[in-house]
Amino acid sequence: YVSHPLQAYIVPSGDAHQSEYLANRDKRRPFISGFTGSFGNAVLPKESYVGVDPFLLTHEFWTSCSQKLSEAGLTLVAVQDNLVDLVWASYNRSDVPSSSLMTLAPKYTGMTTAKKLDRIRAEMKAVNCDALVISALDEVAWLLNMRGFDIDFNPVFFAYAIVTQDSLYVFISLTRITPEILDHLKSESETELILEPYENVLQRIESICNDTDGQLWISPLSSHAVVNAIAKKKRYLKASPVALMKAIKNSTELDGIRNAHIRDAAALCEFYAWLESEIKINPITEIKAADVLEDFRKQQDDFVSLSFPTISASGENGAIIHYCPTEATNRAITQEELYLCDSGAQFKDGTTDVTRTVHLGNPTEHEKECFTRVLKGHINLCTAIFPNGTNGHVLDMLARKPLWDVGLDYRHGTGHGIGAFLNVHEGPHGIGCKPRKYDVPLMADMTVTDEPGYYEDGGFGIRIENVVIVKSVETKHNFGQVGFLTFEPITLVPIQRKLLSPRLLTEDEVDWLNNYHQVCREKVGNLLLQQGKLDAMKWLQKETEVIG
Repeated sequence: YVSHPLQAYIVPSGDAHQSEYLANRDKRRPFISGFTGSFGNAVLPKESYVGVDPFLLTHEFWTSCSQKLSEAGLTLVAVQDNLVDLVWASYNRSDVPSSSLMTLAPKYTGMTTAKKLDRIRAEMKAVNCDALVISALDEVAWLLNMRGFDIDFNPVFFAYAIVTQDSLYVFISLTRITPEILDHLKSESETELILEPYENVLQRIESICNDTDGQLWISPLSSHAVVNAIAKKKRYLKASPVALMKAIKNSTELDGIRNAHIRDAAALCEFYAWLESEIKINPITEIKAADVLEDFRKQQDDFVSLSFPTISASGENGAIIHYCPTEATNRAITQEELYLCDSGAQFKDGTTDVTRTVHLGNPTEHEKECFTRVLKGHINLCTAIFPNGTNGHVLDMLARKPLWDVGLDYRHGTGHGIGAFLNVHEGPHGIGCKPRKYDVPLMADMTVTDEPGYYEDGGFGIRIENVVIVKSVETKHNFGQVGFLTFEPITLVPIQRKLLSPRLLTEDEVDWLNNYHQVCREKVGNLLLQQGKLDAMKWLQKETEVIG
């Protein structure tokens, strides 16, 4: 199985496509170690050769890791047969995912695969590349205008793609290519379409590399195995151009995302109306609340799935930033504690991600001050006006300043990109306190979250999260003729007024909240009336009353 006796074997957390979420079959670290946290790598220890599956490390991390091991007198070795998989085979390992594939009509995508190929080929030509290798699953799905269900919460499927100036190669389990899927691929791509088994990708990369004099474009965030299939002199190691294309939504995608958020808000209004009423009658746990919210979402048109496991967190569990209730941790939601709910859905026309924090009884003055300062930060960021070319980390402190003013802060980023019926976490842009290596400036028509928070260990958690669209804005001046940008909130769920300390809000902040609630009332209220959801409508009207 190995070319050298190994003294240590690295078990990374990811899959061959460096996905954030994993199919059950790829959860090797928890299988071998029992560790089920959200981040970590396991090493089976002992000195000389250190083995690892080259598909499970990005090329960038492989290069860094190899150098550091070499400095310590160790050698990183590629192990082609994954040792965990060899053991796992005897323990009922899950089958290779083979969910049915979904094609997306132009009313959802706004752009054919052929048009996307034209843009990609223009980018390739500009840097003298003969081919682009695409390994990120959401990039493949976006390019092909298809979705799948191979990974929970992420509408993607296992495949690679290679784009040349004349052809489109797709590497996928061929048993999944039904006549409908084949017709879709042919009509959408308008180019020579070559379908090959998923396992053929390295062989085809090597063949293209041998047959061309030009370079092959490959992201350094692709697996080392895929990058290593390209001769060093022919590698063009740069971030995939598809990542940025996908991040900048077209008008059809933006309209769909806005509509998806209205339907999602309707479901959330139903949920909070139910929660306020039901908690006075029956006990409600975190898991029960999450299940009820999912049921409300399922009633909305074009619902597909949740976009991530619901963070339904009562009291002290709200201070655990990436908490997910289990039978062992499941707490009751009460009228004495804060309740934080971070949830989202996948609709055919958009992906949602929204966090609201509510108190179903009488909040303390401390809780109200913390909540109000989080809201002030949220408004600071949402109303920011900034020049084109600004990266998200430049804006991050706007969301933190009201907390910093009194010595408070939070230990997570302030915003992440979000897909159009794709991954709920999407790059290459974001808003955080530090610059990232492959960060890009915020650009018009990107979608990103605005989600400051505050957490007290053993006490409570607060977060207010909206999805916003980056949009151009007219300013009195236009220094340097660069143009300026701001944000448009498209999450339309009321922010609980009971939790506010009005004395801490400025007149402009009060105006922003009243205007935001008016938009919520109009857009979501119209849908609730159409759907006959009168209890939810009454709740929406109550929660969007004007504050002075």
